[in-house]
Amino acid sequence: MSTWSAPRRPCRALGLLLLVVLGFLVLRRLHWPRLLSPWLRHRQSGLHTKGQNFMLEDSTFWIFGGSVHYFRVPRAYWRDRLLKMKACGLNTLTTYVPWNLHEPQRGTFDFSGNLDLEYVLRGSGQLCRLWRVLARPHPLLGCPQMELMSTPLLFYSSWLLRDSGMMLRTTYKGFTEAVDLYFDHLMSRVVPLQYKHGGPIIAVQVENEYGSYNKDPAYLPYVKKALEDRGIVELLLTSDNKDGLSNGVIDGVLATINLQSQHDLQLLTIFLLSVQGVQPKMVMEYWTGWFDSWGGPHNILDASEVLKTVSAIIDAGSSINLYMFHGGTNFGFINGAMHFHDYKSDVTSYDYDAVLTEAGDYTAKYVKLREFFGSISGSPLPPPPELLPKTAYESLRPALYLSLWDALQYMEPPTISEKPVNMENLPVNNGNGQSFGYTLYETTIGSPGVLRGLVRDRGQVFVNTVFIGFLDYDRKDIVIPLIQGYTVLRILVENCGASTTGNNIDEQRKGLIGNIYLNNSPLKNFRIYSLDMKKSFFQRFSSSAWNLVPETPVFPAFFLGALPVALSPLDTFMKLEGWEKGVVFINGQNLGRYWNIGPQETLYLPGAWLDQGINQVIVFEERAAGPVIQFTETPHLGRNQYIH
Repeated sequence: MSTWSAPRRPCRALGLLLLVVLGFLVLRRLHWPRLLSPWLRHRQSGLHTKGQNFMLEDSTFWIFGGSVHYFRVPRAYWRDRLLKMKACGLNTLTTYVPWNLHEPQRGTFDFSGNLDLEYVLRGSGQLCRLWRVLARPHPLLGCPQMELMSTPLLFYSSWLLRDSGMMLRTTYKGFTEAVDLYFDHLMSRVVPLQYKHGGPIIAVQVENEYGSYNKDPAYLPYVKKALEDRGIVELLLTSDNKDGLSNGVIDGVLATINLQSQHDLQLLTIFLLSVQGVQPKMVMEYWTGWFDSWGGPHNILDASEVLKTVSAIIDAGSSINLYMFHGGTNFGFINGAMHFHDYKSDVTSYDYDAVLTEAGDYTAKYVKLREFFGSISGSPLPPPPELLPKTAYESLRPALYLSLWDALQYMEPPTISEKPVNMENLPVNNGNGQSFGYTLYETTIGSPGVLRGLVRDRGQVFVNTVFIGFLDYDRKDIVIPLIQGYTVLRILVENCGASTTGNNIDEQRKGLIGNIYLNNSPLKNFRIYSLDMKKSFFQRFSSSAWNLVPETPVFPAFFLGALPVALSPLDTFMKLEGWEKGVVFINGQNLGRYWNIGPQETLYLPGAWLDQGINQVIVFEERAAGPVIQFTETPHLGRNQYIH
């Protein structure tokens, strides 16, 4: 026996070690903070209110927050942006959670790659033990900055709008059933990351600016209960601007305000006191800038004005969240629109004149705010990270070309329908409809006349392959000339971005809306092509489909070129001078729209999306191609207009 006793001790120790490691892994798999939280004394009460103060456990806590939308920033740069936030003296990250991106098809969820919500939340918690997260996962955002921003972003995927009776942001059964299904999945990921379970989430927002919409008094209580029933135990909040605050308050939920001027702060501070008594004050969205619309100026807000207002907010005893700290980019087709009196589509850049630029560079606002927050932090701030280098690659001349009309033979077979069908109700994407991109409608006509119908949002009209003109919100009819022989009427409709402002959110279906008439007679027998331009869309084009670029290309058309990168890829900006309007794809990544009406003149191209070697560049151009694609180290966002 004694001869075996010596070697048994290290084996027993090793076995114990393996058991401990295995136990750790099991507990981690089972979200060990949630299991151990009852025994974590300092995690019992979380963020709560006490009189006019926020308290984190037993200590007074000021929220110095900043908004960063993870889906608007390449995953490779998430850490860089959060470290820059920390170095600015902020202690809380706020982020939206885009329903339409996370549930692109009913019951099919995507939390991978650039949509890895848990990764970014855990990462923010690991940057610093005092780092906190304020989550905004509500079923709708009342803001216009992205494609129907759902919980937030497109708020709603196409499948949700297939219901002709759908009433968004209400307790309509079809809507609440969809929200319940989404929350069942989302909250299984969010709940373990709450502060009381050992995670970084200290508060959750119930809704955003619902008071301005205020269509269903039962809706806010429903969302509150839906969150609580699924295990949300942290502080609940709402946020509204001055026009909606009186209708956005709900019992048991802390009301916060959204604003840009010191004047609004004075008015709303008094109003908050009148509607909810002595409670902590919080400016949930202090707008550090504003978004831009195509055809307008580039909106900016003076850095000195921002510093004065931030200082005034904190002097008034209010916590604050900077919206945006870093705006990023409306990559792909995720931009939104404004629709009050006029429809205005938002540009691709979400620079927002924020504290960090679209590419994550420092601004005058950053320097001033870092100095300010440093002066009240009580301890030295960490040094700001080095900026990511930029470069200007050599100009690129596309070598190959494919007209849209020739490309149709490589696409999925069209939908055949007696009447026009809007994007969302097309029988594509496993019965979930089309959410983004373009839709092409074709039918035959036998006479000239006046074409009339509702097009959402912008329709290019062709007779055979000859461009005739546009139909959109402002122009609802167009003259079709007499053309001899077989005549195909084509309408290429673009979803330019859904609006989440005003009372138009129930009217967000895209494409041809209802019948379209020629000389007051409804047209029949349509072929409808879904041009969503996902990665799989371009995989249908064989190498033999492409031709050399002709002297006079037929538009719309795809242009193919190669961008060589000899060294490690760096960030850059694409400039499409001489091109009119379209979309750019790099290695299958959709960089977003460009349009020569401005204000935006360059597209941000993250180096993280480039490969060392040859990079594929595809441009879908609607009207006129320039000779080359240029690159620059500096963004050009257009003529500045100061916000007052």
